[in-house]
Amino acid sequence: MFVFMAGVFVLGYVMIALEHPLKIDKAATALFTGTILWAIYMFGAESILPNSPYFAEYLHENPSGNYIDFIGHHEVYEHLAEISTILFFLLGAMTIVEMVDTHEGFKIITDKIKTTNKIKLMWILSVLTFFMSAALDNLTTTIVMVALLRKLIDRQQDRWFMASMVVLAANAGGAWSPIGDVTTIMLWIGGQVTTVSIIENVIVPSLVTMVVPLLIVTFFYPKGTLERPALSEKQQLSNESITEFERRLMLFMGIGGLLFVPVFKTVTHLPPYLGMLLSLSVIWITTEILHRRRAKGMRGQLVVSRVLKKVDTPTVLFFLGILTAVSALQSAGHLDLLARKLDTINLSDLNKVYFIDTVIGLLSAIVDNVPLVAGAMGMYDIAPAGATGYEYFFKVDGHFWQYLAYTAGTGGSILIIGSAAGVAAMGMENIDFIWYLKRISLLALAGYFAGAFIFYFLFAL
Repeated sequence: MFVFMAGVFVLGYVMIALEHPLKIDKAATALFTGTILWAIYMFGAESILPNSPYFAEYLHENPSGNYIDFIGHHEVYEHLAEISTILFFLLGAMTIVEMVDTHEGFKIITDKIKTTNKIKLMWILSVLTFFMSAALDNLTTTIVMVALLRKLIDRQQDRWFMASMVVLAANAGGAWSPIGDVTTIMLWIGGQVTTVSIIENVIVPSLVTMVVPLLIVTFFYPKGTLERPALSEKQQLSNESITEFERRLMLFMGIGGLLFVPVFKTVTHLPPYLGMLLSLSVIWITTEILHRRRAKGMRGQLVVSRVLKKVDTPTVLFFLGILTAVSALQSAGHLDLLARKLDTINLSDLNKVYFIDTVIGLLSAIVDNVPLVAGAMGMYDIAPAGATGYEYFFKVDGHFWQYLAYTAGTGGSILIIGSAAGVAAMGMENIDFIWYLKRISLLALAGYFAGAFIFYFLFAL
């Protein structure tokens, strides 16, 4: 059953990749894969769990427990808590962005971007995304930028390409900031890295990871101009009824609410999704008051309760399915087994550190980077400040942890479903997995290894 679970995950992954040829929505496949993996895990528990360190720890704390209690209550609910925080965060962020869009707040930004040159626009959006994702996080930034792209680019294929470059820039920008990605937040909270050190040591490799694909596209891809989408008559009437004050208010409240989330987390030490829901609630109350005197029909178009119906629910369900599937593999011990296999590689101390982290980054293109980083954090303790030899790389701000932040953060760009940012863009724009694989994956891979080389080179210096 242990091997069978891995086979089912691979089959589900292939079906998601072939969504368009099969004409089966990826959200349906992801949900089926996630739920069926947990069912297989439960049926095969007696053969799987004897080798699980998590089950042994559970029995030590609960001597009267059994595998049904362990899987059906302890493991499922533990993973559900983690998954729910991501889903509520995603739902809150998408609703805030949709509110800004409904009030035409992004028009203020799009009116400032005059160029229709494909290469210039790609550079502008990528650099903007890179720094935004460090201040917000890569998921929120991608949601904002994809919403912005819908106002700037009409042709679907052009929008797919720009959205994909946004994903690369968002993941690169999130890797060098302690609040830019879920994995860097984990390492920061866990004490493996500190704020100033991770910025100093990871920003240059991350920048290279973004710049290399941009340079390749600039010199080797066909040039051209982009067409902006035309407003429908209904949208024009809607625009005329929204005042400039309302546009500016919702843009500043939306961006301010998103920027408030990392501040809320730092000050309160509560999960980020609570900060996101707080921001959403403030915007909700504000719009209820702002539009209370409008005509009933127009008011109904602009309040959160109506906008919630426009939020992309299939994207949220796709997230749920993918994270549920990965959590089953994590609980059953597949990812822990993989991590231990990597640790047995016969290399010098320095090369082993770089090899393990590089492979984790490549694997994060297939499996969510959160359980991979969690597995690495569980396997290796933080070494004392005066450690030497192999342990030297595992001290606070040691090269293992900093390089792990880089690889886990940027490796997910290699495949569209390898990162939360990629999954969000894929869901919002319905980007085809095979299209991304053919046109973007090699660019992302080139950037990933270029940044890895720079990281190694800077350490040598």
